[in-house]
Amino acid sequence: MTDHSLLVALLAERSAKRGQFTLASGKQSKYYVDARLTTMSPEGLSVIGPLALSTLRQSGWEIDAVGGLTLGADPISYAISYASADSLRPLRAFTVRKEAKSHGTGKTIEGPFKEGDRVAVIEDVITTGGSALRAIEAVRAANGIVAGVLALVDREEGGRQAIEAAGVPVISLVSASQIIKVLES
Repeated sequence: MTDHSLLVALLAERSAKRGQFTLASGKQSKYYVDARLTTMSPEGLSVIGPLALSTLRQSGWEIDAVGGLTLGADPISYAISYASADSLRPLRAFTVRKEAKSHGTGKTIEGPFKEGDRVAVIEDVITTGGSALRAIEAVRAANGIVAGVLALVDREEGGRQAIEAAGVPVISLVSASQIIKVLES
């Protein structure tokens, strides 16, 4: 079994739910992908880190760091960073807060992010693209350069197109249709 097929199987088994759900976007759906049930497990992290790192390297984006909107992007970013630790170009991980802290440093971006960093914004599940677009805006406001977005799952509901319309390329590791195919088999 390839890492990709293992990831699809893990997401189908652990993260995909059928029923009636209201998504973060406000949309109604007959299925829900709670990616955290996979991304916060040892098995999920051990597959996601190397697979996402390999995908990013093949993209040609030449990035310095990975990160996205907390909480969904956090475990994925950390897994990628960890997988890159022994490489010639290790990647730092950062987190984008939903709003700046009202105390301490008042930062919106936490971690070893630096002005001028070229980054891949990480997203767990893309539906409308709203979370990724918020993270892109935060990185740009902090004088970072967004090379692209890497999503764990693309629900194939227009989010990819919304992000690409903002001039940012998108790569996804898994599509919702791949997860649904496993669920239905």
